[in-house]
Amino acid sequence: MSVFIDQSTRLVVQGITGRDGSFHAKQMIEYGTKVVAGVTPGKGGQRFENTIPVFNTVAQAVHETHANTSVIYVPAAVAASAIFEAADSGIELIICITEGIPVLDMTRVLPFVHERGARLIGPNCPGLISPGKSKVGIIPGNICKPGKIGVVSRSGTLTYEIIHQLSTHGMGQSTCVGIGGDPLIGTNFIHCLAAFAADAETAAIVMIGEIGGTDEQRAAEFVKEKVKKPVVGFIAGQTAPPGRRMGHAGAIISGSSGTAADKMAALAKAGISVMKRPADVVPLLQERL
Repeated sequence: MSVFIDQSTRLVVQGITGRDGSFHAKQMIEYGTKVVAGVTPGKGGQRFENTIPVFNTVAQAVHETHANTSVIYVPAAVAASAIFEAADSGIELIICITEGIPVLDMTRVLPFVHERGARLIGPNCPGLISPGKSKVGIIPGNICKPGKIGVVSRSGTLTYEIIHQLSTHGMGQSTCVGIGGDPLIGTNFIHCLAAFAADAETAAIVMIGEIGGTDEQRAAEFVKEKVKKPVVGFIAGQTAPPGRRMGHAGAIISGSSGTAADKMAALAKAGISVMKRPADVVPLLQERL
């Protein structure tokens, strides 16, 4: 078992003929993901890599290929429309890699997706991977190994660093999820923690947060009340000055609740082992397993 994606995932790539979409579509196909269709308006009837059919709309792609998952590589100005289209076409899981989507757009996107019973991961995220089963997004498959550690992260680059630390020391992953660091995202820490807690093949969880907002504090409370598996946490931006944006739109300290110190204290209070640096992940997991 894995979280959100597995061998049954049938993927449609929105923006498959663009620079980023085509590059990462090839990577996903090479990894073994079942990419069954692509969508680029005006290019319907073409074939990507001579094998993958390209459609003008997601509805056509779903009807013809029974796709159940979509990944979005389109410019920020049209990303909200791409999410609307995927959700309206019956796609169950939507992963939006695009960064720079206006917050106002997301205020309309999130209720629309929820009303249609779909799950959105992102935007501004690296996607997710279930090693050896499926990868949707931009997480490098070569740094991942199948195993029993679940990873959920707000930070893209730190996700890769933590995965590399785990794999190098023989700790494979069940699923790694990059949820994105924007102020409004579709899937948060608690959604992923609940999924990992219910997954029989996940033995422990690594949670990577960052400064700004209070998502990590709420996640810590959830872990304390609902999660029985070992959880190890890290907070990025420990030296960030107040008011300074650090990479993500959501990573801005405003008040004491957004600081790294406050978040790390909340994690520790909930019984989560707290890393001071990414290299601590392996010894802390070894202590808890």
